[in-house]
Amino acid sequence: MMATAGSCESSDMTYTTHMTYKAHLMSRIPLSQLGWAFLLILAPLLDASAREPIPAPPKVEARAKIVRARDLGIPFDGTPGKFNTITDVPGVEIGFTTLISGEGKLEVGKGPVRTGVTAILPRGRDAMNDPVFAGYFSLNGNGEMTGTAWVEESGFLEGPIVLTNTHSVGVARDAVIAWRLAHGGPDPEGFAWSLPVVAETWDGWLNDVDGFHVKPEDVAHAIESAHSGVIEEGSVGGGTGMICYEFKGGTGTASRIIPVAAVTGRGASVAGIGDPGSSASPHPFAVGVLVQANCGRRPQLTIRGLEIGKKIPGSVYKQEAGSIIIVVATDAPLLPHQLKRLARRASLGLARTGSVSGNGSGDLFVAFSTANPHAADAKPLIRSIEIMPNDLMDPLFTATVEATEEAIINALVDNHEMIGRDNHKVEALPHDRLRALFQKHNQSR
Repeated sequence: MMATAGSCESSDMTYTTHMTYKAHLMSRIPLSQLGWAFLLILAPLLDASAREPIPAPPKVEARAKIVRARDLGIPFDGTPGKFNTITDVPGVEIGFTTLISGEGKLEVGKGPVRTGVTAILPRGRDAMNDPVFAGYFSLNGNGEMTGTAWVEESGFLEGPIVLTNTHSVGVARDAVIAWRLAHGGPDPEGFAWSLPVVAETWDGWLNDVDGFHVKPEDVAHAIESAHSGVIEEGSVGGGTGMICYEFKGGTGTASRIIPVAAVTGRGASVAGIGDPGSSASPHPFAVGVLVQANCGRRPQLTIRGLEIGKKIPGSVYKQEAGSIIIVVATDAPLLPHQLKRLARRASLGLARTGSVSGNGSGDLFVAFSTANPHAADAKPLIRSIEIMPNDLMDPLFTATVEATEEAIINALVDNHEMIGRDNHKVEALPHDRLRALFQKHNQSR
């Protein structure tokens, strides 16, 4: 995994501590704001704190390269985008803060820490104040996603989506508001306010979840480090301490590209798509999905129809204690009610992997469209927007189901075992056994 600012890189995982991140922030303060005498006194202390040894979990074997589900020969449907990530949707940026420190017996407030923050910026940081059309769906409501009452009412998602652990939702929400106030101003009516979308899954089996280790600067770092292109998966960001189907879970992502012909195959046309009279050039649409996967029991795990969990037995919990957050992005011009329909289809991708959305699972999904920029602007009084007819949405539904399924499996495959609080150990889905099971299946066909 790639190291981030304020982190210490090892061969197998990224470690970030509050101390080194604060030191990083201090080091960015202009010299003009510090007296030279004070700086000379402080510099050795900053250097010492930045180089302080970080307690690391037991070493795991370093991987020579990133391995994703397709690399193991798993035959997924559909055509992925360039990166096969949510960032294949133009404009979307993703940032992480990963917090890993300490080992051994749990001491609430001290650790061990296995948690973090994920930030999804629908239009990127430079267009943070341009809301996107969005829709929300709850498959099972034993969880939290703040801000969704306003998403449902207004049809807009404003600012970033932030994912973290269950007991850090409050600080993350407040931190998003503080960051936006510090980097923007009041709206045209003179009000400065925000109802952030912050979602959670529980990482208390591996992490000191009651220790409140996520701080405002960790949320700020996730937002400020967001980028397009290739992104990390597995035990990173908000997914750091998560468990999926009783294997090591966490962050996963995938995408699908929908050709123009697939959308206009029924003879209809969309503005700029297959319309000879339009000046806009035809282009394929993208659907991208990012999951924070923390759900399911081992025997339920199903990959492309194979009952993998039953063939690789094991257990962590006595009963299901997890959840999953699914974020769907597209550049297709959809309205809020259509995006709610898209969010519902994530349920089918989740079901393909074996989940029954148990009573204890918080399965919360949000979908947004990056089309129609400035649709929320107060002026002009009347605004024209592009929309896609409902009759043409089936390829988007299919893409959402396919990308959701693959994103969940990527969260399992692009991962490693982890030892957390009280020496709780969660193994990663073994690549060799998974590959062998699919080879055996293919030979028997």
